[in-house]
Amino acid sequence: MKRNVLIIGAGGVANVVAHKCAQNNDVLGDLHIASRTKAKCDAIIEGVHAKGALKVAGKFEAHALDAMDSAAVAALIRETGAQIVINVGSAFVNMTVMDGCIETGAAYIDTAIHEDPAKICETPPWYGNYEWKKRDLCAQKGVTAILGAGFDPGVVNAYARFAADEYLDEVKSIDIVDINAGSHGRYFATNFDPEINFREFTGTVYSWQKGAWQENKMFEIGKDWDLPVVGTCRAYMSGHDEVHSLAANYPDADVRFWMGFGEHYINVFTVLQNLGLLSEQPVKTAEGLEVIPLKLVKAVLPDPSSLAPDYTGKTCIGDFVRGVKDGKEVEIFVYNVADHKEAYLEVGSQGISYTAGVPPVAAAMLVADGLWDAGGMRNVEELPPRPFLELLGKLGLPSRVIDASGVDSAI
Repeated sequence: MKRNVLIIGAGGVANVVAHKCAQNNDVLGDLHIASRTKAKCDAIIEGVHAKGALKVAGKFEAHALDAMDSAAVAALIRETGAQIVINVGSAFVNMTVMDGCIETGAAYIDTAIHEDPAKICETPPWYGNYEWKKRDLCAQKGVTAILGAGFDPGVVNAYARFAADEYLDEVKSIDIVDINAGSHGRYFATNFDPEINFREFTGTVYSWQKGAWQENKMFEIGKDWDLPVVGTCRAYMSGHDEVHSLAANYPDADVRFWMGFGEHYINVFTVLQNLGLLSEQPVKTAEGLEVIPLKLVKAVLPDPSSLAPDYTGKTCIGDFVRGVKDGKEVEIFVYNVADHKEAYLEVGSQGISYTAGVPPVAAAMLVADGLWDAGGMRNVEELPPRPFLELLGKLGLPSRVIDASGVDSAI
């Protein structure tokens, strides 16, 4: 049984991870959190104590760390005695953190695909460019590495596997729909790191259809989806992490990702992009200062964590999985509805951070008890889904399924 957790990162998602780890420290053991700025970690721990979140008396310590330095990551893992690392830092540090885990034998869990700061939207499959190259090494060393264990990617991968295993004989398509029907009251803001958010949408939209990668432009293909609780919402086909692993594991199915956007977001995004302000390439000002436009935009937008106190409304994220059962074509919808205000009252974060932060803690708990301690690299759909989904329900993210007859029931 693995115990003692090191959380890397100190943003909104890390705050949720910290609270949920504290609420389950009887299973997870000693807790540590690290980022480049230790004061941010101290503030998160202070918030955990203010909520009285620690289930049992135990250690929760903050550390300064340059997560781009794999040797420093390995040294901190050894210093803390961490056997599980939850990486919710920038997507730019995935590989160095993973290397630190491989060196020390600690289990590795992340919530998003690795990104190279100098590149946007690389050739698919994206996991094949970085993480999957370490697959054989993880297997050789017996190191558990669970990739994309947030909500999307993560829970939605488990939804696809759950529908395939329990409701279908054959999977023909997987459509992941992510709708945030909440409101934060700001003129314009992103729900997580603006730099990562914008990078998702400035490149080619890749989907897996008819056994091959298909290319589209962002906001080129939109569709109205009728969803529980939030109603009919418009979403646009977007490139996203989970499409790339699901396409590898369900190559005969079409796999698409759809994200909801309002007209205001699209208009502001389009203006920023057309002005070149979403570029990751440096430019020089008239005064000779070198500036990366995307980082400048990030600096002037609200910190996503600052949105939490004013956020209202709900999210609905789920998978429409179509296929064949007993010779008939059927559709299954597996989903979760989360509430922004409820998330804030519990852990001090908005709903998007909550849905992203709870799942890696559930994954860590399953690694701790051995069920997901795979001794190799896995994407979430390659692991048993039902224990994960049932545990998520206990941690605050209940899932439901609408079966082929239209019956809506809890998992």
